[in-house]
Amino acid sequence: MTEKEKAKQGLIYNPNYDEELTKERNKAKEICQEYNNIKASDLEKRKEVIKKLFNKTGENFLIEQNFFCDYGYNIEIGENFYSNHNLVILDAAKVKFGNNVFIAPNCGFYTAGHPIEAKERNKGLEYAKPIEIGDNVWIGGNVVVLPGVKIGNNSVIGAGSVVNKDIPENTVAVGNPCRSIKKI
Repeated sequence: MTEKEKAKQGLIYNPNYDEELTKERNKAKEICQEYNNIKASDLEKRKEVIKKLFNKTGENFLIEQNFFCDYGYNIEIGENFYSNHNLVILDAAKVKFGNNVFIAPNCGFYTAGHPIEAKERNKGLEYAKPIEIGDNVWIGGNVVVLPGVKIGNNSVIGAGSVVNKDIPENTVAVGNPCRSIKKI
C-alpha cells in the first residue's frame, strides 16, 4: 500500500517518503504562489486558478490572497464561499465547505495530525482526518479547525477558537477548546 493510499484511509503514513505526494504538494504550492501573485483586481484570473487547484467549486466565490494549501484536490467549496486573507487549508484529507460559508482572516483548517509518541512523530509520520463545514457557517478570525471535525449548518464559530470536536448545527461556539454556548 502506498503512503497516499494509507492517507486516504486515515492510517498513519509518511508524506515525505512518497514521491507522488511530494510532487503533488510541490505542484499545489506553486499554484498557490501563482495565485498569491495575481493582481488583486483580476478576479477572473484568480477564480480560474482556484478552479484549477480545487476538486470542486461553486460559481460564486472569493478567496482573498494570501492563500495556502497542501494538495488542493481534496478541497471542495460551495456557492457564495468567501474567505478573507491568510486562509490555510492542510488538505491531506478531504475538506468540504458548504454553501454560504464566510471565513474571517487568519484561519486554518488542518486535516493532518501527528503521533503523540515522540519516537513515531520524529519519523515524520502523520495521519489525516476529513473536515466538513456545513451551509451558512461563519468562522471568526484566527480560528483553527482540527482533524476530523464537522461543523453543522447555520453555526457561528467565535474568533480565536480552536475547534477540536464536532459542533452541532444552529450553534454559537467559542473558545479553546471550542464549545457551544448558545443555540441559534
